[in-house]
Amino acid sequence: MTGMITQVRPAAPVRIGALVPLTRPGWVEAGRHLLAGLERAVDEVNEAGGIDGRPLELAVRDTAADPLRAAAAVDELDRLGVAAVVGEYHSVVARAVAARADALRLPYLCSSAVLDALTEQPTPWVARLSPPQSHGWRVYADFLLGAGHSRVAVATEPSVYWATGTRILRDRLTARGGTVVELDARALTPEALCDRLVEQRATALLLLAGFPEPAVSIVRSVRRDRRLAEVMIGAPAGQPEFAAWAGSLGGDGTAIPFLRYLPERLGPLGARVEAALREKLGAPPSFVAFEGYDTIAVLAEVLRTHGTDRADIAAAWPHVAVEGTRGRIRFSRTPGTGVWQWDRAPVRIVDRDPAEPDRFRTRHAD
Repeated sequence: MTGMITQVRPAAPVRIGALVPLTRPGWVEAGRHLLAGLERAVDEVNEAGGIDGRPLELAVRDTAADPLRAAAAVDELDRLGVAAVVGEYHSVVARAVAARADALRLPYLCSSAVLDALTEQPTPWVARLSPPQSHGWRVYADFLLGAGHSRVAVATEPSVYWATGTRILRDRLTARGGTVVELDARALTPEALCDRLVEQRATALLLLAGFPEPAVSIVRSVRRDRRLAEVMIGAPAGQPEFAAWAGSLGGDGTAIPFLRYLPERLGPLGARVEAALREKLGAPPSFVAFEGYDTIAVLAEVLRTHGTDRADIAAAWPHVAVEGTRGRIRFSRTPGTGVWQWDRAPVRIVDRDPAEPDRFRTRHAD
């Protein structure tokens, strides 16, 4: 009699929905970095045995910066039975994801979007790693005032994100005697915008507009206008963080301060992850890649300690205490956001060094 061979079925994976912009008009480079961070952390979780022996698996969906497409992807992922959804870079898209996840009672850990009001009403289902826009942009306004810029122009496009940023800057600056002048980046040519800067006697111009256009054309025009030689260009939303910025603008893209959510120096975990992400991306990782890694680090700990039931995951947000690449992560209720928020994310203002464009200089730290 021959012996029976028992086949052991592999453990069913724990599926996580990952939402990232991977095609235009989404910021593809940001999406690639975010996904690299998510995937690297998943690999490490699985190398360490997964979630109670079950592998962690990403179900990736491209949002292409489209809120409707993203909301439909949340519905699809819900039907697939994912334990939670993570990711997204664009704030208006993350807001659509958060609203749909809340309606479906599906946990959502937002990786990188900063718009304060991710949901219309407070919800237990949504948590976020990136600092709220109201905090980071107030830090940026204080930097402007400290650098002597009280008359500030913003080149802006129609968007709730840009409009909210303008309001935050105006509230902070006018309370301290400053002025904010809005310039329509769609209605004005770059040359006409330069003329308006001269007329308004602005000492700083902030790019509240999309990349590559109209931001690249505006920067080039301002840099070449001798009347504006002393005008500082700023980009609080972080456009200069990515290599495509330096590739498009070269030296013109340096000395443009932006918000960066990385500490001055990484600890041992951050340094190890930085090396792994650099190898994976073939380039230095942006802060968005670290946000992706930290997202999975948090969620994996929640899954290990509280299980894979959706309600249990959502109930775990206030009990999280995880060492991330950029510091220890805990969530609390931040007034005005309506979601569980990591309120200790590092906030710095940096720019690209004109003498060495691939090096970032710290201009201000929160």
